[in-house]
Amino acid sequence: MTMTEEEIDIPYFGKTFVFGMSCGSCGVSKSDVEAAEDKDPVKVTFTTESEEDMKVRVVKSSEATVKIPTLRMSVDSGPASDGYVTNIEGLIHRFEKIVEDQRDNTDDKAVAKSAKNLLKKIRKVKWGEIPCKIVIMDPTGNSAIISEKAVIEKLKRKKK
Repeated sequence: MTMTEEEIDIPYFGKTFVFGMSCGSCGVSKSDVEAAEDKDPVKVTFTTESEEDMKVRVVKSSEATVKIPTLRMSVDSGPASDGYVTNIEGLIHRFEKIVEDQRDNTDDKAVAKSAKNLLKKIRKVKWGEIPCKIVIMDPTGNSAIISEKAVIEKLKRKKK
């Protein structure tokens, strides 16, 4: 098992640690992102309006849930969830890969057709032809969308 840690300074977000673990033998990998300072839980909302918005930086911790209501898709946090630093296009690409895998690994023609239609919609989002709302909910506050257009809502911590 190899573990890496990198400290990066993300503008408007601050000092951040990016962790990665991978096993060359079995292929298991895990990554996460953690802010250097404690943060309050957040809900971050961003709506793409152009192809230029695909370049906007995204920080997602393993504790975050990502929802794309426009595509009726979401990825919840959990043991298999990774943290990462990417951009809007990279985030959407992760959803696109899930749909492609579903399309390519089904014998159900209705599922394949639905996946094909969703992939067309995803491409239009990536090309800036249709707006797309993205919501990140993070109880650790270690996630962000780095843009003046992002709406950041601080949430109350849950009592233990």
